[in-house]
Amino acid sequence: MYSYMIKLLDRYIIKKFLGTFFFALALILAITVVFDISEKIDDFIEKQAPFKAIVFDYYLNFIPYFANLFSPLFVFIAVIFFTSRMAANTEIVAILGSGISFKRMLVPYMIAATVIASLSFYFNNWVIPHSTKVRLEFENRYIKNPFKVIYRNIHRQLSPGNFIFFESYNNTDNVGYQFSYEKFKDGKLYYKLMSDRIVWDSTLSKWRIENYAIRKINNMHEELLQGAKFDTIFPFKPEEFQRRENNIETMDTPALRNYIKEEKLHGAENTTFMDVESYRRTSLPFATFILTIIGVCVSSRKVRGGIGMQIGFGILLSFTYIMFMQISQTFAINANFPPLIAVWIPNIFFAVVAIYLYRKAVK
Repeated sequence: MYSYMIKLLDRYIIKKFLGTFFFALALILAITVVFDISEKIDDFIEKQAPFKAIVFDYYLNFIPYFANLFSPLFVFIAVIFFTSRMAANTEIVAILGSGISFKRMLVPYMIAATVIASLSFYFNNWVIPHSTKVRLEFENRYIKNPFKVIYRNIHRQLSPGNFIFFESYNNTDNVGYQFSYEKFKDGKLYYKLMSDRIVWDSTLSKWRIENYAIRKINNMHEELLQGAKFDTIFPFKPEEFQRRENNIETMDTPALRNYIKEEKLHGAENTTFMDVESYRRTSLPFATFILTIIGVCVSSRKVRGGIGMQIGFGILLSFTYIMFMQISQTFAINANFPPLIAVWIPNIFFAVVAIYLYRKAVK
């Protein structure tokens, strides 16, 4: 009989948790979509975006992105909402009074949290990057202006001992100015190409070097070659200069980690925002467990003022977590703070809060 009651309680809490979470999430997503349509309807009409593309390319990929973004917030709100109602109806008192410990009562909560965290982890690392790629392609075509930029002072390592430099590069015309290509062996320079202008020839898939000078150094012997122009192949292409920073969001986690390794090999000056994105994909799902424990501990007691006070406190704590997360990520990107620590600081801090509240609730 006791075992049957436990199973019944588990099913009841899991059903309440997941039902409240998905209902609240669906409600806020519907509101978000309505506001987004009202904001972008002029762009859709002006650029004649097809209805099919709007629905399937944009909004079908818009929803998973924002669902995952809002999931920690609505995990907490869902737990606060239905647990505080259980407490108000003295259901929590009845559960604990029947001999079920607070620790055992947390089990179905953690099972439901595992379901949500697993979905969030899978979507974060594999599904959302691919859906984001389709969504960004739609935005670039029908909403945003074309991506145009002139890069300054580009230094890159193509492979160990091989370096390139651009004084400036125009990604619209695929033209670079004051270009140099250097090769080193055992720390010594043995080849250097300098050019006033380098242009990508899309028909030949080659770079055209204009007004160039080549120095070849062999011990004490040096050879100098000069000319007007010639075509050649380099181990880099214009696509590498076309990427927006948010394009890292379109890479699944294995691809992102490989890209980070390549960028570090090429001598990229700042890969912190890439590391932040990589670590964030794991830390965000983990927050589901922490916020679930805090939510149960905060709302499992009947308080004066009804469930409104508890829901209000829950929303405040949720937004505090999100704000804390954004601030720590900004510190990592702009203040050279270690990205792994910066991304996990909100979880560490709120995990300490969760442990404190849990011990207090058990007593």
